[in-house]
Amino acid sequence: MGRLRSGLGYDAHRLASGRRLVLGGVEIEGTDRGLEGHSDADVLTHAVIDALLGAAALADIGAHFPDTDEQYRDADSVELLRSTLERVCDAGFRLVNVDATVICEAPRLAPYRDSMRRRLAAALGLSERAVNVKFTRGEGMGFVGRGEGIAALAIATLEEGGDGHGTS
Repeated sequence: MGRLRSGLGYDAHRLASGRRLVLGGVEIEGTDRGLEGHSDADVLTHAVIDALLGAAALADIGAHFPDTDEQYRDADSVELLRSTLERVCDAGFRLVNVDATVICEAPRLAPYRDSMRRRLAAALGLSERAVNVKFTRGEGMGFVGRGEGIAALAIATLEEGGDGHGTS
């Protein structure tokens, strides 16, 4: 077994009217506000991307998919995640697992947990057992607590010298 490396990812976006709410590649129904951003603004997937890049010491999401580049306007973040995993594997790493937390006041996300895990695991070439998604609230504090936005944190563990995509 090669040396293990971990990376931490964080993302936050403001909520805006007239946008779809997409988290972990899953569209959340029954809300009139989504996340504002250049791509689909999927904070969960963006945090996972940054965690992967951090563990591999490959800069950050903005370096690979800049919001000044029109080719990424309204991009599907799960496709960006697949591209990121390819870069990480090409750099000589194998993904072991991902753990993430979404922080928002509303809507309730627990009914979407399994769909998010399945979508992320499929994009990452991992079993669902190797991808965890959790939810918490801001308890009325800060921009999340006031319902102004949603944030996400993620950690990814890579194995150096791996043969590419995870098979956990």
